[in-house]
Amino acid sequence: MGQNPFGIGSKKRLANNKQAMPTYAIIDSQSVKTAAVAQDKGFDGGKKIKGRKRHIAVDTMGNLLAVVVHAANIHDTKAGIFVAQKAFETYPSLKGFCADAGYCDTFKQEVENLGLSVDISKKIKDSDWHILPKRWIVERTFAWLGWSRRLAKDFEQTILSAENFVKLGYILQILKFIK
Repeated sequence: MGQNPFGIGSKKRLANNKQAMPTYAIIDSQSVKTAAVAQDKGFDGGKKIKGRKRHIAVDTMGNLLAVVVHAANIHDTKAGIFVAQKAFETYPSLKGFCADAGYCDTFKQEVENLGLSVDISKKIKDSDWHILPKRWIVERTFAWLGWSRRLAKDFEQTILSAENFVKLGYILQILKFIK
C-alpha cells in the first residue's frame, strides 16, 4: 500500500518536475464488446454496447493508477467509486479527482466521503466543442491502450484477466515510449 506499482511512472514524474507520487487523478470509462464466453457482461444503454466497461484512473501525465472492469450495465456514478477507491488505496497521496458529467451525484458524494475533492467537467454542446485541459489526458491513455489489438475487444473470460490485460497493454506502451 502506498507504493507505486509502476515505478517507471515515478521516474517520469520526477523528470518532469512533479512529485514522485501523484496528487490528482482523472477518471473515465470505456465500454467494450465482449466475447461470448465472458462472465459479468451487461448492456450499456447509452453507447448501445453489450459487454463490459473499463474504468481507469490516470495521473496528470497519463500514467495508469488503477483499472476496474465490470459489467457494462452498471452506471458510472455507481461503479466509478471502485476505481477511485483502488487508486486512493494504492496512492494515498491523492487529494482529488477529475471526472466528466457522467460521474455526478453518487460518485461525487462517495469520493468526498473519502476526504477527496471532485472536479466535474461540464457537458459540451456540439457547437461549443473544444479540448478540455484535463479530460484529454485520460482519453489519450484510452487511445494508447487502443493500439493494443488484444484490447480492441474484451476477449477475457474473467474480469481479473481483463483488468490484467489493460495493465499489460499500458506497460507495453510505456516500453515503446522508453526506446
